[in-house]
Amino acid sequence: MTRQASIFTPVLVIGCVITLISFAIRASFGVFQIPIAEEFGWPRTEFSLAIALQNLAWGIGQPLFGAVAEKIGDRKAIILGAITYAAGLVLSSYSMTPGAMQWSELLVGFGVAGTGFGVILAVVGRAASDENRSMSLAIATAAGSAGQVVGAPFAEWMLTMLSWQEVFLVFALLILAVLLTLPMMRAPAASRAEIEESMGTILKRAARDPSFSLIFIGFFSCGYQLAFITAHFPAFVAEMCGPIAAGGLLHSLGITTTSALGAWSIGLIGLANIAGTLAAGWAGKRFSRKYLLAAIYTARTLASAIFILMPITPASVIVFSAVMGSLWLATVPLTSGLVAHLYGLRYMGTLYGIVFFSHQLGGFLGVWLGGRMYDIYGDYTLVWWVGVGVGALSAVIHLPVKENRAPAANPLPV
Repeated sequence: MTRQASIFTPVLVIGCVITLISFAIRASFGVFQIPIAEEFGWPRTEFSLAIALQNLAWGIGQPLFGAVAEKIGDRKAIILGAITYAAGLVLSSYSMTPGAMQWSELLVGFGVAGTGFGVILAVVGRAASDENRSMSLAIATAAGSAGQVVGAPFAEWMLTMLSWQEVFLVFALLILAVLLTLPMMRAPAASRAEIEESMGTILKRAARDPSFSLIFIGFFSCGYQLAFITAHFPAFVAEMCGPIAAGGLLHSLGITTTSALGAWSIGLIGLANIAGTLAAGWAGKRFSRKYLLAAIYTARTLASAIFILMPITPASVIVFSAVMGSLWLATVPLTSGLVAHLYGLRYMGTLYGIVFFSHQLGGFLGVWLGGRMYDIYGDYTLVWWVGVGVGALSAVIHLPVKENRAPAANPLPV
């Protein structure tokens, strides 16, 4: 039986629902930075370390959950991830000390790994036809961006009615609700050739391949930039941005404070990224992925440098959010598609998870360094410039990747 021509398979639709909810919650954590610090009087470093550990646990958990999905089943891995995510959120709501918050965020990070791109993109990739795979990966990634559109503003809105502890409990219920969709998620099996190759064989092949190492290193700056902005941009905007003009467009939209602008800027990044990610998926089918990745990292580097050199105003925040948003997760379908092209789909979850670990190492550094430098110098300037430097490195390091070789075996049609 041949695969259905329609790109919107049940696996893709359910995958989009899961990533939307998972990333809506994940993208909102920057909104909680100031309320938690004000309640307990913690230095900015303490909450930043908690989010940094969350990113690190996400990175460590990604290949682990990928391996679990490939060994015992995708749905079981997602169930485990959702339960871990919810447990971390509940414990976060009861945290009274920095240490308790940091341990709780470790669980949240592992939960994001089990409900995020590493597991979901591997399932979606196997369920898609060769001609639709690039765009299917982009659509699933864009769903994560859609979560970011609503996550931070939704959290900001709920904080006007509930305590931050109660908001975390609401989020725990939301992530558990994704389990209701899992009966409809069934991906095809791997091909005979891929089943015959063990995970160890594929991992050794990737470890000996310089291209895999280059992809691994190149993904570092993506994590650094995204995690730093997600965790610190709302606070950065609230503290650095000029006043919002009464009677202006933002004021008419109900954005009357810099705190609200910071939350909505995260949403705008996610909104712009839906278009950017879909464009990346379209381009990934037609052009060299490594050159597209180099172009994206170059554009990010220039956007960050120009933004930090200019006065921080509501207008510059909006422009930067739109530009950075169009480049935000555009790297994900290209990077995951490149991994699938070079090494096949059977162990894509594990291999992409290993690459994603580099992403989360960058995320750990971006979030922690942001809080640490803020406490030392009272601003984020140095952290921005480190992001510019690592972005330039990623732009260059993708160029030697050997993409134009015969693709690995893919699953048989079902």
